[in-house]
Amino acid sequence: MIYKSIADKLRLRLNSSDFNVGSPLPGEKALALEFGVARMTIRKATDLLVTWGLVERRHGSGTYVARKDVHHETTNLTGLVEVLREQGKSVVSKVLTFEVMAAPPAIASQLRIPVDTQIYFSRRIRYVEGKPLMLEDSYMPVKLFRTLSLSHLEGSKFDYIEKECGITISGNYESLAPVLADKQLAVSMNVAEHTPLLRITSLSYSDSGEFLNYSVMFRNAREYQVDYHLRRIHPDTALTHSPE
Repeated sequence: MIYKSIADKLRLRLNSSDFNVGSPLPGEKALALEFGVARMTIRKATDLLVTWGLVERRHGSGTYVARKDVHHETTNLTGLVEVLREQGKSVVSKVLTFEVMAAPPAIASQLRIPVDTQIYFSRRIRYVEGKPLMLEDSYMPVKLFRTLSLSHLEGSKFDYIEKECGITISGNYESLAPVLADKQLAVSMNVAEHTPLLRITSLSYSDSGEFLNYSVMFRNAREYQVDYHLRRIHPDTALTHSPE
């Protein structure tokens, strides 16, 4: 569906620094010209954004950004393996589960695919210098990665996606929250029950607007520190957009 693809691309754009909450969207006529479609198609795409709660229509005024569904956006995206290898550390990935399954509603919603679409589910533990750093549950659409194998998951997914599949990863949305290790997590991560862990949800997307990978990770924050460089965008330097 063309309008769904356009909605996904607009969603990525709204989450960028080009827009603030309250910023107006370009008008239907301008967007129809940009995407080469009818205004009705743009209207259906905007309807999806309204359904997702990202924009709101104001009668007689236009459509405006209501909220963003991304918490932080860094200026550089680098895979965990890439970062740690640059630091000279030994990284090993142990794959516990690798299977094809039908996408349940919650995962289908994240990847913007129909419910029951075929996806890969994998669970792996990442070891650094022999210590378990992170447990990761990952979901990837089968239609985009038909050659995905166990050996790829034992290495770098970023390398597989970009170098073997030829897909450019444009960005990644992450949400972080502290949690306490339950019994199963404690055993997998070799920590005491109720140890503080960092829960990270990650959604990667391509330069064409497709969502490539959704992951839920549990990281041992005591063993690994992440530093973020976040730029502040000032209103006088941000791009502005006018309604039609």
